[in-house]
Amino acid sequence: MTLLDAPTLPESTETYLSFRLSDDFVARYIDRHVPWGFPCGGGNSLGELQFLSKYSALKPDGTKERWYEACRRVVEGFYTILKDHCTRNRTPWNHAKAQRAAEDAYDRMFHFKWLPPGRGLQHMGRPFIYQHGSAALQNCAFLSTEHLGPRNATQPFVRLMEMSMLGIGVGFDTLGAGKLQVHDPEGDVEIWTVGDSREGWCDSTERLLRSYLLPNQRPVEFDYSEVREAGQPIRGLGGVASGPGPLREQHDTLRRLLKGWVGQWLTSSDIVDLMNVIGKGVVSGNVRRSSELALGDPDDFEFLNLKNWEINPERMAPNGWGQLSNNSIRAEVGGDYSYIADNIELSGEPGLIYLDLAREYGRLVDAPDWKDSRARGVNPCAEQTLEDQECCTLVEMFPANHTELSDFLRTIKVAYLYAKAVTLMPTHWPETNEVMQRNRRIGCSVSGVVQFAEEHGWSQLRNWLDEGYGEVCRRDTQYSEWLGVRESIKKTSVKPSGTVSLLVGATPGVHFPVSGGSYWRRIRYAKNDPVVQLLIEAGYHVEDDVKDSDTTVVVTFPTRGPEVRSEREATLWEKMHLAAMLQRYWADNQVSATFSFSPSEAEQIPAVLRAFDGQLKSMSFLPMGDEASPGAYPQMPYERAEDAAFEASWNKIGRIDTEALYSTGREAEGEQYCTTDVCEIKVQ
Repeated sequence: MTLLDAPTLPESTETYLSFRLSDDFVARYIDRHVPWGFPCGGGNSLGELQFLSKYSALKPDGTKERWYEACRRVVEGFYTILKDHCTRNRTPWNHAKAQRAAEDAYDRMFHFKWLPPGRGLQHMGRPFIYQHGSAALQNCAFLSTEHLGPRNATQPFVRLMEMSMLGIGVGFDTLGAGKLQVHDPEGDVEIWTVGDSREGWCDSTERLLRSYLLPNQRPVEFDYSEVREAGQPIRGLGGVASGPGPLREQHDTLRRLLKGWVGQWLTSSDIVDLMNVIGKGVVSGNVRRSSELALGDPDDFEFLNLKNWEINPERMAPNGWGQLSNNSIRAEVGGDYSYIADNIELSGEPGLIYLDLAREYGRLVDAPDWKDSRARGVNPCAEQTLEDQECCTLVEMFPANHTELSDFLRTIKVAYLYAKAVTLMPTHWPETNEVMQRNRRIGCSVSGVVQFAEEHGWSQLRNWLDEGYGEVCRRDTQYSEWLGVRESIKKTSVKPSGTVSLLVGATPGVHFPVSGGSYWRRIRYAKNDPVVQLLIEAGYHVEDDVKDSDTTVVVTFPTRGPEVRSEREATLWEKMHLAAMLQRYWADNQVSATFSFSPSEAEQIPAVLRAFDGQLKSMSFLPMGDEASPGAYPQMPYERAEDAAFEASWNKIGRIDTEALYSTGREAEGEQYCTTDVCEIKVQ
């Protein structure tokens, strides 16, 4: 069995689950109302539709999980990890106490007080992780090219490919610039047969890179005959095979680029190109979508202009690879970065990562502790500071779904224990395990922050964050001692929250929503997705995608979200102050925040950079443009809705036959790493 294929849930979970909730307990929730988020007319909700497409596991009988079953899978999954760890290490395990705690975890998850990240919601409790390790549970990672050389010429590039194919978003740096010379392969051509597996695809890319990045190597050509044809299912992680086309295109592009660099030393832009071309191949391969962050030097003007389409037309062409990574610079507290304001105004990039601040501090309200002095970079959404080869283990809580601080503190215990449990299961990468077992880094995140702040005020938010952080630390001391492992060097973050926040009906992370209250929400679907016909029958407006009319449609949902101000109604300064509060009182890792700004606020960017210097460990920006009016461009993901038109559309929507969706037998596709909510295509 390869990493490409793994079974769906077997008939009996006894073979890999050592902990089980009682059937009588779970039966109480079968007919209980699920508080799905974001109603969209007819008694339907986007939350349930997202659960069905992204997280509901395929059962042995060919139907899909209900929410009460997914909650059981997740809770039994991470309690199995805890129990197995205690059994192996002969530490105490109290079955009755564990049952009570697991039932509390189940109830809090069912009612959306906490959730695992999308990766955990899709894979926790499934056989794949017990067979292959915890890589499928990890959101993100960081890889450094600092030690590129003859002994490590291909490892960062191939590891990024493997991680991406397993659904892990990857940050990387350009410190390997100038350390490897590109050579022209010599001798007879070697024919390499590509294996039909993730390992096979990665091995072929490694062989191609080796032929150019090491001296005295034979040229290589590939035989793709063993790669399965397009359209065949990929078991285990879901999706369908793309056929050999995307891999062949990746090989051809890499070969063409490397041939052009023969005799030269790899530059920072070359490193980014290699990583991005690999990421593009993963995207086109339908296996996973790619999420990358490139970290460069602030005085590397070639790096700063990688996304300037006038300078780099091929990279930034529609079929190019330049947009496969978010690009950020290694900033230092006290530095003057006003010179990048024009770039930020144009495209929002580069972002700024203050590694000096991240290495020195946990929460910024606390004294420096230098616990993270080995940190080398961040994950693609920048909520986790990471060492080379390290992955991030996340979990999410929703303070707005709690009425009392004491209840929130109880949820913290559950969420913390989930994240800590994931660190007990190694990945299949020894280098990653070495770092993760030493650091035990986790990221207990909060989402729906704006909802809570708008309802209860910033003062109460600050109090809950401060008290909550103390509870995380107390639980870490208590449970690390019980488990016989190190305390986590860092424990809290604010992730951007992707489709998970849609399930709950929460604003994502620390962000203000794109639109508040009532609005039009558009989502792209493949034309062959069975849900499309059901949506048409329910009365939703379905039309061809203006950019891809052959294979894709766009569905418009009249949607009701939290009644809070939108990102256009909050100033850039308010957004940054809110993020700075969470960096000060909650996140000892980082706050992932993309600060959207209007055209009139663009001139304030240099002042913002100076004002928040030393208050945030990372900054990322996004221009909003002049799109405040409805219909600013076709098929916008979000659009303000006029009351009369919205009500007319809302009232004509009928109930979707969700029973048909639960019985379709299609594997869930999973979350796009840790990215924020986007108008996305469901790859079929």
